[in-house]
Amino acid sequence: MSEADFIIRLRGIATDPAARGLADDVAEWEGLVLTHDMIVEGIHFLPDDTPQDVAWKLVAVNLSDLAAKGAAPVGVLVGYSLGDDEWDAAFVEGLDLAMRRFGVILLGGDTVRVPAGAPRSFGLTAIGRAPPGGAPSRSGVRPGDQLWVTGSIGNAGLGLAMRLGQEEANETCLAAYRRPQPQLTFGQAVVPHVHAMMDVSDGLLIDAQRMADASGCEFVLMLEAVPLSAALLAVRPDVVDTRLAAATAGDDYQLLFAADPGAAGAIRDIAAGLNVLATPIGHAGVGAGIVLTHRAQRIVLPERLGFTH
Repeated sequence: MSEADFIIRLRGIATDPAARGLADDVAEWEGLVLTHDMIVEGIHFLPDDTPQDVAWKLVAVNLSDLAAKGAAPVGVLVGYSLGDDEWDAAFVEGLDLAMRRFGVILLGGDTVRVPAGAPRSFGLTAIGRAPPGGAPSRSGVRPGDQLWVTGSIGNAGLGLAMRLGQEEANETCLAAYRRPQPQLTFGQAVVPHVHAMMDVSDGLLIDAQRMADASGCEFVLMLEAVPLSAALLAVRPDVVDTRLAAATAGDDYQLLFAADPGAAGAIRDIAAGLNVLATPIGHAGVGAGIVLTHRAQRIVLPERLGFTH
């Protein structure tokens, strides 16, 4: 069963409005924003990634969901599979560092012992305070909205290729893979201006399609506008294939959001004040799905838009 099929079955029991029909990355309940993500060895991290990096990623990917709702993080609950004593101790060190960095507290969780040799897997529930106007969903995009993304796209995907020895390594892309940086401050600052927002976790194109589908809009994305870092372009040429690879790689943990074009000035001022790159990459229109263009020419969507379970 695919992830999408399983979620469809769960919707029959997730009937409380707080669950948002399981069509978003979070629940919103009694002024709180709640999210839970898992990471699994061999899927989300490599067996030889350091336990400190794994702990950081576990915290960061969950806080990224809070960032996408403009929520202020409060605390976390951790689900942990015990393994090697030395590895477990180093994980705790990394967990402490990540929580101090992002200003959250450990509230509890659970531990289990798994069979020897089983892949490590961890879960984390993050709790945040909703912004005054409520957490924006994926479904609020309006035809005519401008579509924006923060940061650079594709660094983490290239960083993974570097970790696998497939590309010449550089620290910028490796750091993007090892220690993603959730855009918490920017999310909280920009949330009054957005109609919809989500984080880019599985790939820009697949996540844009999810937002378009949830909103009942067509997204027109300009591939040449997708921000690529100098570190990525030092390794790969700036051609369509490079841009498609970046837009489908995933693990970026940047913010994709939609806003009225009249808010562009305020968005740029917020980004400049926080030293965050925010780039308009397209617009929403009447229709469905996503349309991809490159230098005003429509191009065929790749068969794989991003990562799915």
